Amino acid sequence: MKTQRLAGLSTIALAGALALTACGSDNNSSPGASSSGASSSGASSSAAGGDADCGKGTLNAEGSSAQKAAFEEAANSYQEKCSGTTVNYNATGSGAGIKQFIAKQADFAGSDSALKTKEKDGKIEQTEADKACASPAWNLPMVTGPIAVGYNLKGVDGLVLNADVMADIFNGKITKWNDPAIAKLNSGASLPDKDIKVFFRSDESGTTENFTKYLQAAAPSKWTAEPGKKWTGKGEGKEKSAGVAGAVASTEGGITYAEWSYAKDNKLGIAKVDTGAGAVELTGESAGKAVAAAKVAGEGNNLALKLDYATKEAGAYPIVLVTYEIVCSKNADAEKGKNVKAFLKHMASADVQKSFEEIGFAPLPTEVQGKVSTAIDALQ
Repeated sequence: MKTQRLAGLSTIALAGALALTACGSDNNSSPGASSSGASSSGASSSAAGGDADCGKGTLNAEGSSAQKAAFEEAANSYQEKCSGTTVNYNATGSGAGIKQFIAKQADFAGSDSALKTKEKDGKIEQTEADKACASPAWNLPMVTGPIAVGYNLKGVDGLVLNADVMADIFNGKITKWNDPAIAKLNSGASLPDKDIKVFFRSDESGTTENFTKYLQAAAPSKWTAEPGKKWTGKGEGKEKSAGVAGAVASTEGGITYAEWSYAKDNKLGIAKVDTGAGAVELTGESAGKAVAAAKVAGEGNNLALKLDYATKEAGAYPIVLVTYEIVCSKNADAEKGKNVKAFLKHMASADVQKSFEEIGFAPLPTEVQGKVSTAIDALQ
C-alpha cells in the first residue's frame, strides 16, 4: 500500500535534514522522501513534471502536518526526476510554518489557512510575509485534505452526524453516545450508553481553524466561539494530527477531527455528515465538490480561497481544508526561486495530484488546478 511505503520512507534520514536544524527548526517530523522508495505511482508522478526544469540544491519547507504525507509523495517523485535535489519538510503545524517563513528560516511554508489580512496580536500575516519576501507573498492552494470526524465505537458503522450535534459534542454538551440527538440521526443503530471522549489539537493548527469555521458556519447558534488555530471547545488535547488520531484509535468512545489520511491510517470510523441534503460520505469526489465551489478571495495570483462550509449541495462533503504553499512571488535568491518553482510545478501536476487520492487526499479540482499552474508559471 502507498501509505505503508510512505511510512517506511519517513524513517529515512536525508542529509539535508541537518539544514533544518541549522535553520533553527525542530526537525521532529520525517524529512522529504528518498528516491530509494520509488513505486510505479512515483514513476508516473515524475513523468508528470517532466516539462519543468529541475532546480538545484536543497529546499527546506515547514508547516502543516495535514499535508505531510502528500508533500512526501511529491518530494519523493521530484527527487527521482531531479537527481541531486533534496526537499525537506518539517511538519510543525501551520502557525509554526508561517512564523518560520516570515523569519526567513523556511524557503516556503505549508498552511491550512491562507495568510491573514486582518490584524492579530499587533501584526498582519500577509503584510509581514510581504516584507520578508520583499515582494508579494502568494497563497497557492496545493493539497485538498478533507477533515474526517473520526470515532472509535465498536459495532457502530456508518455513523451520521450533523453540524448541530457535532458542535454540542465538541462543546461538551452531548456526553453520551446514545444521546437522543445522535439517535435521531442514526435510526436503527445500536448506540451504547458510553461516555464520549473528545480529543482536540493542542498545538496551533490550521485543521482546528477549518473545523471551527465549519462549525460556526453550519451551526452558528451552537458554536459561537470565533474560529481560530487554537481550540476553544472541550476535550483532551494531543499534539498534531497523529496525536489526536492515535488517541482515538486507542480509546473506546473517542472522537476527534483529523485529516482523512490520518483517520484512514488509524482505522477510525469516519462519520457521514448530514448537511440537510442527506448524509454525505467522505470520498475524494464529495470533498472535491466542496472545493470546486470555492471562490478566490485573493487578488491576481494570490489564490486564497473562500470555502462555503455551510453548503447544502447534494453530494458535497462540507468539512474540507485546503493546504496552501506560501511562497515569495519573487525570490531574493534566483537559484532558490527556480528550485521552488520547479518543485511546485511538479507537485501541482495532474499525475501527482491524482496520486494523492490513494493516500487520503482529494486532487485539486481542474478549475483550481489551472489557476495554480498559472500562478506557479509567474513565480520568479
